[in-house]
Amino acid sequence: MRNSEIVLEAVPNVSEGRDIACIEAFGHALTSHGSALLDVHSDHDHNRSVYTLVGGPQEVADSIVAGARTAIQHIDMRVHEGAHPCVGALDVVPIVYLSSSDRELAHDEALAVGNRLAGELDLPVFMYGELASAEERRERAFFREGGASGASARVTAGELVPDFGPARLHPTAGATLVTARPPLVAFNVELDTPDVELAKAVAAKVREAGGGLPGVRAIGVLLASRGVAQVSTNVHDPLRVPLREVVEAVRREAEPLGARVAGAQIVGLVPQAALDGFPEHVPLNGFDASRHMLERRVRVPAAGR
Repeated sequence: MRNSEIVLEAVPNVSEGRDIACIEAFGHALTSHGSALLDVHSDHDHNRSVYTLVGGPQEVADSIVAGARTAIQHIDMRVHEGAHPCVGALDVVPIVYLSSSDRELAHDEALAVGNRLAGELDLPVFMYGELASAEERRERAFFREGGASGASARVTAGELVPDFGPARLHPTAGATLVTARPPLVAFNVELDTPDVELAKAVAAKVREAGGGLPGVRAIGVLLASRGVAQVSTNVHDPLRVPLREVVEAVRREAEPLGARVAGAQIVGLVPQAALDGFPEHVPLNGFDASRHMLERRVRVPAAGR
């Protein structure tokens, strides 16, 4: 990997976390056009895989389109099941700018990716976040209400109009959500209980929309294979809200309900500063600083974000 040539990061999320052949095929497709694949995180219960890759603008766009083609070949959303909300085989494609000076470039790249996914693969594409066409379309939850079938009904009714592509969901691959953004951290906190309703109640208090931490999105899910509940979060500004604050917020809401924090997990890469003061008594499952610390894998511009 030639750090001096790295311009953008992409973090495609695919609705498959169980079929090893599919997971590997998608990863192979992502590296077929010069991008470097830094990390793959697959989860059986979420039935989702998150890939982190870096490359120049054309490399990233070509890689995403090649990956989408592979996802369409392998994933049928009509029979998909998993704990994580989703609307498509290639569910989410964030193009990540590591420096504020690259923000416009990332916006252009995300729009180009959305246009190509629609034009070359007949996928309906919805832009969210910084590229949302209306304020209510900024959050992924807006599109995921009712899952793929719910989105399909809304599109058919004319209530939900794609930004690119056909006014219908792909028959097997659903739809894709695309944006450009600075780095965020996908961070999961496990509880010592299988009570998913308790986890949902904690998530409702922790997330920004419920009066909790700024820039934090959270849901409660059941990890059925392990019999534990999880508060699954996205921390949109991990420098403003380090992960220790997320753990503390979950602990503060869970303990009065009779549950404790049992461990935590980072999905993909994390800025080093986000881990400042992280509690030593909370196991950070599967974390390897040499693999998962952003600054050790990517040359982050000195100006930061």
